[in-house]
Amino acid sequence: MTPGSRPWGALLLLPLLLPAACRAGGRCAGEGGPLEPFDALYAGGVEAYYGGDFAGAARASLHLGLCMGLEYLVGVPVQLENSPITDGPHCRQMSDLSLGSSSSSDFPYTGLYSQLHSGFPWLSPSWPSPVVSKGCSINCCIHCPASPTHSVFLVLLQLNKLEEAANAAHTFFMANPEHMEIQQDIENYKTTSGKVSLIDREAKQHMEDYSAGVRHYDKEEYKLAIEFLERALQGYYSEDEDCQIMCEGPQRFEEHEYLDYKAGLYEAIADHYMQVLACKHDCVRELATRSGRISPIENFLPLHYDYLQFAYYRVGDYVKALECAKTYLLFHPDDEDVLENAGYYEGLLEGTMDPHTIKPRKEARVLLRRHKLESHLLQVAAAGLGYAYTEPNYWNRYGARQDEHSVPSSISSEPEDGPRLSLAKKPMPKPDRELKEGGPLLYSDVKFVYNSQQLNGTQRVLLDNVISEEQCQELHRVASGIMLAGDGYRGKTSPHTPNEKFEGATVLKALKYGYEGRVPLKSARLFYDISEKARRIVESYFMLNSTLYFSYTHLVCRTALSGQQERRNDLSHPIHADNCLLDPEANECWKEPPAYTFRDYSALLYMNADFEGGEFIFTEMDAKTVTASIKPKCGRMISFSSGGENPHGVKAVTKGQRCAVALWFTLDPLYRELERIQADEVIAMLDQEHLGPSELSINPKDEL
Repeated sequence: MTPGSRPWGALLLLPLLLPAACRAGGRCAGEGGPLEPFDALYAGGVEAYYGGDFAGAARASLHLGLCMGLEYLVGVPVQLENSPITDGPHCRQMSDLSLGSSSSSDFPYTGLYSQLHSGFPWLSPSWPSPVVSKGCSINCCIHCPASPTHSVFLVLLQLNKLEEAANAAHTFFMANPEHMEIQQDIENYKTTSGKVSLIDREAKQHMEDYSAGVRHYDKEEYKLAIEFLERALQGYYSEDEDCQIMCEGPQRFEEHEYLDYKAGLYEAIADHYMQVLACKHDCVRELATRSGRISPIENFLPLHYDYLQFAYYRVGDYVKALECAKTYLLFHPDDEDVLENAGYYEGLLEGTMDPHTIKPRKEARVLLRRHKLESHLLQVAAAGLGYAYTEPNYWNRYGARQDEHSVPSSISSEPEDGPRLSLAKKPMPKPDRELKEGGPLLYSDVKFVYNSQQLNGTQRVLLDNVISEEQCQELHRVASGIMLAGDGYRGKTSPHTPNEKFEGATVLKALKYGYEGRVPLKSARLFYDISEKARRIVESYFMLNSTLYFSYTHLVCRTALSGQQERRNDLSHPIHADNCLLDPEANECWKEPPAYTFRDYSALLYMNADFEGGEFIFTEMDAKTVTASIKPKCGRMISFSSGGENPHGVKAVTKGQRCAVALWFTLDPLYRELERIQADEVIAMLDQEHLGPSELSINPKDEL
């Protein structure tokens, strides 16, 4: 890859490299006024990058980061004169600023920004353009996730900053777990350097403490779990206070909508404070959302108390256990498991103290009361000002502690060393449809091999003889005539690993080549026919009550590159899920863009076995623990639901070429594959011209 191919990633990653601010060049806070505008810094950094001045690009990027309040990304404290913004409590100065006088007759509240700027003279007076501010969000201080790509590593090699490069890549990957190339680079670095632990510069400390607490809880290290979970709660409430304060700012407009804003004085005041109130109300979501993610961790704050109530019980502190149970019940007063636990803790304390004197924690009571008042005010304002407002479900019960640790209500059932653990688990998220499997396979030659239970998972099936050896050979001949390197991968010939070449083709392309005579038409139609056969089998086996539509159909071959196979430790396709962003660190799969969230089922129909490596694998959510491994061969098909319940990948192809038809399906007709619809039209036209199905296509008499 050539330098300059991805300067945006390089520019935003390089603030991680330099240990001190304003070492050379640029203007710093307190040195003659505000920093340069964001866009000017960005443009200068890009120019330096293209010119091969990597140190200059790094300096520009560092200054850009400082402008945006990002000095924490550098990894060491950076002192900015007259800058309170990195010290959380000092952010409170924001709330003391008054509206001030206006210097503009067009909009009466621009004085608010003037006051803000006079209070923080080191801030740039020019807000960044959308390309610079993309991905930025506001908490107490401004966060902007780095965006490293392969070009970044070229810069870092030039600067000999390998460890910082790895930390920067890790930071990016935590916010962008779908980025396969960065994932592979991180694994390669860990292997060559022997370094296992990397630093996430964007991590929210209260979330890091929460995750650590949950890990210790899962290991039944309850004292450590309590330590980290209590620390996480302290951090949460501190961050909540800062988040509330940072909502006290100027009214925000989307893009250029301020040009059309015609409100009068009192309406503008109401609009402004409703925006502030909505911002404060949404702090609950902000603090439950990991950096770079859109969706919050469901039930995040109540879960702290749910974990703590049982952890305190296990260490013998029944007072704290009851306190935490009652605190959790503030959020979910009808939770039967925790109600039962609270009753049990009260029984343990009877005779030593009055359990009714133990109250829920004050900070939780205050936050919940404030949250309810905010909700009431927003709904009243919405009715009065004539706009729609729907209260989000901030405390979703489906986000529950997934374990077997609920204590029984009956003390008589406890063994001598303590209560017996119940086998009842907290509720899992309700699926949007009833999950079934075991329906008919429709075709007499298709052979059932393994179901979900035998594959150690959910909604999985392995089948053989979906197509014959003759069909595999014919399809392989078609593939050799229509495939293009990088097809389906945005032109990247090695999208997932530099050690293999990827080639692909779509159904429509095959039919087009057949119609033009570049490949045999009946052979081209075979691709269309077998993909339809696979769709019908998947729809029938999983007993779907609605039509399964094609979302994307792709014939793909991956070829091992000679001279690059020694001591390979990467995967041909890293572990991922098909409709959500797999986040192994958080043990979550985020169903949000850029994931293909509309995909419901997936299938892979293999065409050959004359290669080495290339096994298909399922894993746990940690992306490490393999639950099933499948060796491809002609006519074998693996199908599964596309969600986070089925993380999967492909082991390295170390010799030869591995070919398959990859199929993704959706239950939503709005997301039907456009090329498939066009291919249907081509098939209808061919049938009208009496150029019927191939001799090798599916014959209806094969059906059961």
